[in-house]
Amino acid sequence: MSGGSDILAPKGRVRVLVVEDSLVVRTLLTHIISRDPRLELAGAVESGEAALAAIDTVRPDVISMDIRLPGIDGLETTRRIMADRPTPIVVIADSVEDSSLKISMNALRAGALSVVEKPVATTNDGYDAVAGQICTQLRIMAAVPVIRRRPIGAEWAARKAAPPAAEMPALFEPVSATPSVLAIAASTGGPPALAKVIGGLAADFPLPVLLVQHMGAAFMEGFASWLDGVVALPVGLARDGEIMAPGRVYVAPGDRHLELGASGVLRVSDAAPVGGQRPAATVLFASVARQAGAQGIGVLLTGMGEDGATGLLEMRKAGAATVAEHESSAVVYGMPAAAVRLSAASRVLPLEQVAPHLLRLAQGRPS
Repeated sequence: MSGGSDILAPKGRVRVLVVEDSLVVRTLLTHIISRDPRLELAGAVESGEAALAAIDTVRPDVISMDIRLPGIDGLETTRRIMADRPTPIVVIADSVEDSSLKISMNALRAGALSVVEKPVATTNDGYDAVAGQICTQLRIMAAVPVIRRRPIGAEWAARKAAPPAAEMPALFEPVSATPSVLAIAASTGGPPALAKVIGGLAADFPLPVLLVQHMGAAFMEGFASWLDGVVALPVGLARDGEIMAPGRVYVAPGDRHLELGASGVLRVSDAAPVGGQRPAATVLFASVARQAGAQGIGVLLTGMGEDGATGLLEMRKAGAATVAEHESSAVVYGMPAAAVRLSAASRVLPLEQVAPHLLRLAQGRPS
């Protein structure tokens, strides 16, 4: 998962606990961490049991978590840590192994913050890029405030009381139109939030759904497959030139922008990143503003940085219904906060209220 951060990394060196059963990968990770002056190796263990035993004495700022561990796996270890001693967790996953990625996505639902690609041999062409991404994610995620999680399946506890439905000032005259497309975007904390929102839409939901999730390119196919397995609507990667159909979810492929073209045709491109992002939520939202106008619905969920805020504003100016996630439920209140500052959202809602609101909009009922 990527995204410019409005959260500053902790002052001083970030203490990292590495949890990895492979000696080779554990050695690579300790080497990667030792090369970064902003990071400090607090400990390296080979199992979930060892991690749980060490966490109170090691007191890391962030944990690098393998998923496939002997005994207690990384998913269960994540659940126990988030229940007993909440600590930011970055999952280190094998992106090409489908079963491993599904476990990684479920670890995000259990409270882990991010998934990054597992390092391979130092002689590999992509080693430096992978190593840099790991260090960046460990440093940034160490600064994300995490909270104690209730038992499995429970949502994030409220940090601030959310109003039943916070409505932004009507700066732009709303246009009454039958919705034709839903665009939704997220970054850090996005997979579980998207599963919650899209999972709350009925199998006969009448609109096509266009989705941007900031995540490493290697993970996007697996992410789409995982989401397809946990929601009622069919989910797949968007293809350039495809005509969108009602009740289907189209995910922006890795490192590619997704746009809505004329006549409902989807456009996937490698145009330059916008705000450091590709895919960029703002690119998607701006295209929906141009093509669908008041018939669009835009939703901006949890994530670092400000991607999506200006695009959501374009949608609102075009008369579309727009939603930003409320601070009470956002894992990272960065992107939604930027939208709120710009008055880009006509509604600001906690996560559990987003899907019911979208169902009302799609049915043409008063919101």
